[in-house]
Amino acid sequence: MMEGTILVADDDRSIRTVLAQALTRAGCRVRATGTASTLWRWIEEGEGDVVVTDVMMPDGDALDLLPAIRKRRPTLPVIVMSAQNTVMTAIRAAEVGAYEYLPKPFDLKEVLAQVSKALNQKSRPQQPVEEEPVGGDNLPLIGRSPAMQEVYRILARLMNTDLGVMITGESGTGKELVARALHNFGLRKKGPFVAINMAAIPRDLIESELFGHEKGAFTGADRSMPGKFEQARGGTLFLDEVGDMPLDAQTRLLRVLQEGEYTRVGGRELQTADVRIIAATHQDLRGLINEGRFREDLFYRLNVVPIRLPPLRERLDDVPDLARAFLRKAESEGLPRKTISKEALDILKKQEWSGNVRELENLMRRLCVLCPDDVISGTVVTQEIAARPSSAAGPQATQPQRLSQAIETHLRRYFDLHGDSLPPDGLYDRILKEMELPLIALSLSATRGNQVRTAELLGINRNTLRKKIKDLDIRVTRGKRML
Repeated sequence: MMEGTILVADDDRSIRTVLAQALTRAGCRVRATGTASTLWRWIEEGEGDVVVTDVMMPDGDALDLLPAIRKRRPTLPVIVMSAQNTVMTAIRAAEVGAYEYLPKPFDLKEVLAQVSKALNQKSRPQQPVEEEPVGGDNLPLIGRSPAMQEVYRILARLMNTDLGVMITGESGTGKELVARALHNFGLRKKGPFVAINMAAIPRDLIESELFGHEKGAFTGADRSMPGKFEQARGGTLFLDEVGDMPLDAQTRLLRVLQEGEYTRVGGRELQTADVRIIAATHQDLRGLINEGRFREDLFYRLNVVPIRLPPLRERLDDVPDLARAFLRKAESEGLPRKTISKEALDILKKQEWSGNVRELENLMRRLCVLCPDDVISGTVVTQEIAARPSSAAGPQATQPQRLSQAIETHLRRYFDLHGDSLPPDGLYDRILKEMELPLIALSLSATRGNQVRTAELLGINRNTLRKKIKDLDIRVTRGKRML
């Protein structure tokens, strides 16, 4: 049985009744209200041992009230609940000092468990209030599913710590976005965020990339270069695909994490490793440990707090929000403005999404370019999904082969859709133009509107690219990439 007085605040009478009855049966005394003003009056009068409150109240926002509660009664635990189940709500709740954040609809057993825990730890030290407010509509992570709610709650608890984090999940689930969220809303947000992909660095250059090198340290080292640890000093170093590190680099990384110091390759001067380490992998590190390919002691150094990102097939209810967000992002980057029908969203929710969120984003980009209508219909989505290159060519198919298959699929659809109404002449130029527009538009999107980089990517002259952009009436704006 629990003992104590619980203040319940929620403008929904049925929720107040359910909570009051459950807490009373558990042995608590309960006072319930539907307004923030009454809750504040009770707190000022010294009532209550724990507060359970909704965020949005008819006369105010409970999160705006929390700093005043903390100042008035610093040891009073406040459990907040919200139907606005976004990562920013969880982060904001943590930053203003909420004891716990629970998304609605809530699990009654979990509410009772958190109240019991708060009563037992009522005198625990509170985190300092963050003075800089967090807000805005540009959410770093999207999704209201229970799987993502758990991710949000873990992130919120980590914001005011400097602990190491290991993010696991399949390719395309958004691991770097989680790392950036931890940095951007954490203690080191004023420092740099530096990312390095271990799978993309030649094995013999990984130590140089991480720790830097002195001039003459190896063949081709014609000048001294700082490494990622130096570049990230005072901030966050994100080690992506850490499972691909060779064992010798793992050994040196472990030593740096243990001692907090390192030297450049070929150097003698000690450098301080003042960074927060966030690692990520899509591999089973425990399996790699059993195979002797990953150090167990390094695993425990990196895996202080694990975060598992769910694959998209485990959070299909998030597909509509993600799809709409990707359409808005594509528009901001210069692609045609599109909306999507409910029928189309229902079709998207039934897919497997082996490529996860990244695959969905790429599909929405293609639909922005290829769909002739302002509204993406279910028929168009079905056709585009059916036209995706099959796995018949096998996993060993080369990138040019896959590109050739995709182009062939699109051309077959072109002839199937036009049938006997094909133009009498000029088909060669027309097909080239229709293929050229999405190629240039998507390339510009991939380079965030950087025309120099796009010209290099396409292998054409920059003046040629400018002319094609003008002739094809492609709108170019710089944007941010999002997964």
